[in-house]
This record gives sequence, structure tokens and C-alpha cells, in this order.
Amino acid sequence: MAREIHSVGVVGLGTMGAGIAEVAARNGLTVVGVEVDDLCVARAREHIGNSTERAVAGGKFDAGERDALLRRITFTTDLRDLADVDLVVEAIPESLELKASVFTALEQVCRPEVILASNTSSLSVTEIGVHTGRPGKVVGVHFFNPAPVQKLVEIVRTVVTEPDVVADVEAFARRLGKEPVVIGDRAGFIANALLFGYLNHAASMYESRYASREDLDAAMRFGCGYPMGPLALLDLIGLDTAYEILETMYRQSRNRLHAPTPVLKQMITAGLLGRKSGRGFYTYDGVDSPVVVSDVDTPLRVAGATRNVARVGVVGTGTMATGIAEVLARKDFDVVLRARTTEKADLALARMRKSLDRQVVKGRLSEAERDATLARVLGATEFDELADCDLVIEAVAEELTVKREVFRALDKAVKPGAILATTTSSLPVIECAAATARPGDVVGLHFFNPAPVMKLVEVVATISTESDVVATADALCRALGKHPVHCADRAGFIVNALLFPYLNDAVKMLEAHYADADAIDTAMKVGCGLPMGPFELLDVVGLDVSLAIERSLYYEFRDAGFAPAPLLEHLVTAGRLGRKTGKGFRDY
Repeated sequence: MAREIHSVGVVGLGTMGAGIAEVAARNGLTVVGVEVDDLCVARAREHIGNSTERAVAGGKFDAGERDALLRRITFTTDLRDLADVDLVVEAIPESLELKASVFTALEQVCRPEVILASNTSSLSVTEIGVHTGRPGKVVGVHFFNPAPVQKLVEIVRTVVTEPDVVADVEAFARRLGKEPVVIGDRAGFIANALLFGYLNHAASMYESRYASREDLDAAMRFGCGYPMGPLALLDLIGLDTAYEILETMYRQSRNRLHAPTPVLKQMITAGLLGRKSGRGFYTYDGVDSPVVVSDVDTPLRVAGATRNVARVGVVGTGTMATGIAEVLARKDFDVVLRARTTEKADLALARMRKSLDRQVVKGRLSEAERDATLARVLGATEFDELADCDLVIEAVAEELTVKREVFRALDKAVKPGAILATTTSSLPVIECAAATARPGDVVGLHFFNPAPVMKLVEVVATISTESDVVATADALCRALGKHPVHCADRAGFIVNALLFPYLNDAVKMLEAHYADADAIDTAMKVGCGLPMGPFELLDVVGLDVSLAIERSLYYEFRDAGFAPAPLLEHLVTAGRLGRKTGKGFRDY
């Protein structure tokens, strides 16, 4: 028979605990909040008071409901006041020693049937539970910050947690309006285990000066639709908190990708903890402020001489090639679209017209603007027809031999001083440059799909690329209304180098039967605010494409953590390639 939960105890009323207490009281439960002293109690009262005041101002509920909510919360400094509650949630700092002592004390105070829950985000719930005489009644209930807003709750069962306890806590979470996912007891659970590996990797890329903090963050916001860039998110979480979570994960996983990047320890030692100290990866205009101010590390806009670009060639007739041609023509560039045959050129122009017609129907473009855009695009079948172009962008298949053939032909056909660019997303740009006698004129311009919509372009300079070529590429992106980010010529550039190890980790988590695909997707969408869960995204990208990118990362870095998950390889071998075949991680 399911437990009736009418009253909840919350031990620890910092930001997280106060938020949990507020959520429970909002949903009609009686709450007893416990803190260590009167000063902490006063802070908790103030925190909940301010939070509920903002909710009233935002129209979430009225002043009468707020007053009733506040009356449902009792504050105390004595654990013995939890004697009559039906469930206790511990939300004190992430120290196993502290949590163990609290759970030992709770066992003496609470009735035998009462569930004891920990809000830990990284510690072993099993290790916490063994400090009581009722480990079967101990469970992890990991709320996300801010608790009144975030919908996800990870419910962590240990090997001895009783099934009815899990079921009752699931029902409790749903009563609070949350989305619960049930998982086993592993460091980082779902969201943190996947999120912090990605954040650590971003910090490592910053530490190696591979890309600026601004470009790393912009790449993931504009390229993947993430609500925040990884370094800004680390500043929000707190570098000390992130370090502790990574340390805990590494102790359990021994995965080098979880070993905290040295720069984190150095910054913590220097007192650069993120927003809470006013400075972390970025500098803020005060302690706890979200407002970033310029500092010595703020990059200057790419400057220097640029080459004139008026006429642009695009090689290819696929979705990416026609999208790039459309973007250029809409911004008044003359475009030569080179196809292998007249039929392919006509099909590509028809596809572009269809795309522009959709914009006319939506009112984003007039018929006259559509016609003028199409008039600026010329179909071609010979490389010699690109001879007068100032810049040529190659957008053919992701096969190095094919791309190198195109660059050899361009080198012969296009005038001296013209820039040759590749849209590759994973192949070495220098390999394309080496197929020409002008490697200094070759650059990577990785547009994202669909090119007319996506704002990001990764500008990839090889060790041979001339500085005025980089400056011209940057200026062109800005003229097209795109956001350029700069990086060196390394597998995955920025976005794929950060995205695909995270996707690979998700597949390994599924492979280990730790959680199912739905739970993992829910955790990342609801808990981290990502637009798609990892398995949704893999099926959209294509499992074969994903595997090829993961192999390129592994072959470049030779890190065991980057080795493609066997499950992904097996699905590709079986022909389950995602949405395009109707079967991937899910059936469509």
C-alpha cells in the first residue's frame, strides 16, 4: 500500500534546500525545515520570502496563496522536530562525512517507515544509506537548481532500496509537478555524468588555448541551441562545485575524461570560483552578478587587411551547397553554383527557389527580393566557370579523396589570390590545402545545417593559412549575418569535438543498462535545458555519420574515452542509421 505523504522534512536550507521546501509547500505539503543555527534559519526565511515575492510579481500565484504557502513551513534548528514527518530530504553540502552523520541522527528521530532521501548530486547513495539501520528506506532524490523552476528529479535507487520506496518517491515527485527518472546509484547519475564530462572537455580546450572562451561558448549556443555555453555554465555552477563533482566521478569511473582539468584547480586556488566570487572564466561586475564585463582576456575582433570578395563560387548541389548559395545571394553576392551535370544544376536551383518561395509565403521575403536573389545565382558545370570568383566554397561529400580532387581542380581553374574554402565538418582542412599550390589561401568555413537558418560558422585556420584569409573569412561571415568562431585545424573543430564525446558517453550509459534511452533523453532535456536528448539527436544526425565523426576524433586524439561505443557500431552494421532508415535507437 502506498505511503500517504502529507509532511516533509528538509535538512539544510541553502539555495537548494530552501527551493525544495518552497516547492513542497507550494503543493500543499506541511514542511519542517532544519538548519544549523538561527543565522542560517534567518537566511533561509529571507531566501524563500524573496523567491515567493518574485513568483507573485510574475503572476505564478497571488499574495494570499503566498501567505498560505509560508504558513506551511516551520523553521527549526532541532532535528527532533522531524519526529512526525512522512519523508525527509537532506540537502546539506556535498560531504559524505556530514551526510552520514545527519542520516545516523535521522534514524534515531524518524519513525521506522519514514523514507530518508538525499539530494546529493554526486555522492554514493549506497554509502550514505549504510550509516542507518534502514538502508532499504534510503533513496536519492536529486532536484535541479533552481528547484521551484526545474522540472527534473533523478530518483536514485541503491541495490537494497525497497521497490515500494521508489514507487512512493516517484509519486511524491509527480505530486510536486516534477518529471522523475529512476536510475541506479552511479557517480553523477544521468545529467551530471553526461554534463560534467562535456564541461571538463570544454575547460581543457580553453586551457590549451585552442579557442577563446567566447568562441567555445558561442559555438555551443549557436551550433547546438544550448541555453548557455560550457564555460559560462561552469561559472554559474561554481568551479569548486564542478571540481568536487568531477573528482567524485573520476574516483568511481577512472575515466580520464572525468579527471578534473588542471586549470580548474588553479582557478579555485586563486579564488576564481565563478559568479559567486565575481570572477571565473569570465569577469563579472560584482559578486553573484550575471553581468559579464570586459577584462584582459576579452578578445579583440579579428582585424587586419582583407581581400575583396564580390563573386563567390559554390561547388556541390546538396542541401548544404544550395543553402550556402542562397545565403550568399540573399546578401547581394554574385554566386556561381557548380554542379557535375546540367540536370543537377537545374535541380539545385529549383530547390533554392522552393526554399525562397517558403520565405515569401511566411512574409519574410518579397517576390521581388526572391527574384533578385535567384537572378544572382548562375548554374555551371565546368570548374573554368569559377575562374573569376574571389572565393570558392567546396561543399561536396565528406570523403577526403573527393575533396582533394575538387581542390586540385580549383587550384588550376581559379585566379591567383582567390580564397579556397571547405565546409568539412570533420576532415583535416590541411589535407585539402596540400592538394593545391596555394595552401596559404585555403581555410575551413564550416556552416551548419540548414545554412539559411543556423547562425554559426566555424572558421578553421591551418598552420599555412594566411592572416588576411582568416580576416576575410571572418568579415564574410559577419556580412552574411552569421556568427564566426575561430579554431585551429583539429578533428571536430569546436562543436563536434565537444558534442560527439558527450553523445558517445550517452550510448555507453545505455549499453551498460544504467538507464533507458527515454530516461536519458528526459534527463538532458528537462534537467539541462537541451533542445534534444542525445538519442533523439543521434537518430536525426544519422548513426553512420555520428560513428564516422567519433572515429575521426578517436584516431586523432587516441584517447580510450573517445573510442566509439560498440553498441553504436553494431547498430550501424545492422543498418539502423536513425530517422533516414526508419530505425535507429528508436523505431519511426
